[in-house]
Amino acid sequence: MIALSLAEIAEVVGGQTHDIPDPSVEVTGSVVRDSREVEPGSLFVAFVGERVDGHDFAEAVVAAGAVAVLASRPVGVPAIVVADVQKALGALARHVVRRLGATLVALTGSAGKTSTKDLIAQVLQHKAPTVWTPGSLNNEIGLPLTALSATEETRFLVLEMGARGIGHIRYLTDLTPPKIGLVLNVGTAHIGEFGGREQIAQAKGELVEGLPSEEDGGAAILNADDPLVRAMASRTKAKVILFGESGEADVRAENVRLTDSGQPAFTLHTPSGASDVTMRLYGEHHVSNALAAAAVAHELGMSAEEIATALSEAGSLSRWRMEVTERPDGVTVVNDAYNANPESMRAALRALAAMGKGRRTWAVLGKMAELGDEALAEHDAVGRLAVRLNVSKLVAVGGREASWLQLGAYNEGSWGEESVHVSDAQAAVDLLRSELRPGDVVLVKASRSVGLESVADALLSGGAEGEVAAR
Repeated sequence: MIALSLAEIAEVVGGQTHDIPDPSVEVTGSVVRDSREVEPGSLFVAFVGERVDGHDFAEAVVAAGAVAVLASRPVGVPAIVVADVQKALGALARHVVRRLGATLVALTGSAGKTSTKDLIAQVLQHKAPTVWTPGSLNNEIGLPLTALSATEETRFLVLEMGARGIGHIRYLTDLTPPKIGLVLNVGTAHIGEFGGREQIAQAKGELVEGLPSEEDGGAAILNADDPLVRAMASRTKAKVILFGESGEADVRAENVRLTDSGQPAFTLHTPSGASDVTMRLYGEHHVSNALAAAAVAHELGMSAEEIATALSEAGSLSRWRMEVTERPDGVTVVNDAYNANPESMRAALRALAAMGKGRRTWAVLGKMAELGDEALAEHDAVGRLAVRLNVSKLVAVGGREASWLQLGAYNEGSWGEESVHVSDAQAAVDLLRSELRPGDVVLVKASRSVGLESVADALLSGGAEGEVAAR
């Protein structure tokens, strides 16, 4: 964070100082909520959770070097006490962002946010120092913490914004007002909470509504291939830039193909030129993500050649997102278990089919959460797609939703032994370890709550029993 005195922080957040001998002392390190991340000069933010109260760690974090604690009650060590810690954290982030000279880029969408954010960050790093959201910390706590990690040297701040309802993104853009806003897509993730795709579009479009005008440098980057996103052009005063495979897109891909290993390659076209890209990531869905990143980079002054080079060098920065690992026996494990929705599940299955040409392929799939009344139809559709893509084996893991996956596969192709329903991750591991052959490709994917990354970990651990670690 940029250096701020405790007195200034207290004024910004509307707090009272307690047990602070010298309010002119500055916070020069990171702002953290995890006591294990404290370093000399840190400000520790004490949240009260369901199982852990951050206030209980106040003495320990100060002993570890924290300058003070942002707290909701006095804690016997230097603290700034506020009525609402979350609101205070947001106010501090808003203050720091205003002080920074960085260009703020924000993005949202139903699927692909984290992968695209990682691509944008890696591309912009080629131009100037960049700070970006770690993992998927894209909510009212993770976003301000990311913004506060920027320093005087930061030139680009890339923030992922998530939403679970109308007004959520508006709140985040108020905390950290972006200059460039990117909307990737409107899908069915969290449709059970929103009530429909139109409501999702309303929520995602709050990002472009919060942008400055074109005259003030605002730019809305929209997916030309998604009608609900493209329609958001009418909701912004900013300059509109379209990306996609459509011929009308300002930034587009031509000659899209997959390498023998399932990695996308294409010719990138921008308003200032064209250049060829071959990505290190897996799956054709990354073409759209790459075009989104290219549109951001082009708007910020990078040439087509610079963008293409950066995209070709970019890797995966976040865990359990199409992580591809080959075992010594030739079995390839694709760990895409961080989360799942219908769009990302279809993309992962297509990537599996592309990677597994001429090899046996296994789709180890579990529940897609928060689909509401659409859950049965969406799980059935994914099971059917596995058949149409000629996946060799479907292992459906879990309860009711897993049975719907298997039902879809059976109804599409009258599958018998090609699909199996198992009760839990350990049962999946036991089955796979008994039946996998050298050269097989295994995809593991489900919503985060299912924890199927444990299946991938067990397959790659090399342990004699291959047991799933206790969760």
